[in-house]
Amino acid sequence: MPRSKNIPFPFILDYLLPLEPRINPMFGCYGVYVGERIIFILRERETHTDCNGVWIATSYEHHKSLKKEFSSLTSVSVLNEGSRETAWQMLQSENDDFEESAIRACELVLKGDKRIGKIPKPKKKKKK
Repeated sequence: MPRSKNIPFPFILDYLLPLEPRINPMFGCYGVYVGERIIFILRERETHTDCNGVWIATSYEHHKSLKKEFSSLTSVSVLNEGSRETAWQMLQSENDDFEESAIRACELVLKGDKRIGKIPKPKKKKKK
């Protein structure tokens, strides 16, 4: 797996190495995939710094149980439509327990926890 100096929080990739993660740049961030599933987005930018950290691909049905494991889990405000909670949740890099929580999230992925990860919708084909 090629390493870029720009990818934030490289320790996460180290933990996921046994699963051979794939990294895709997206929207100034980096999507982390295991197989066909996107599991995380890694973000560290100068704008909307409250959204820097590890975004966890999950769904509403798993929020309650994940928040029991990660007390600092929060919605991604740049994805927020009004005051509605977002399906994606995040561990903010500014939190005191960030690294510990991010490692715990990696451990859940390594154990095959179905609450983390989504299969992205297929891209629409361009009309000719």
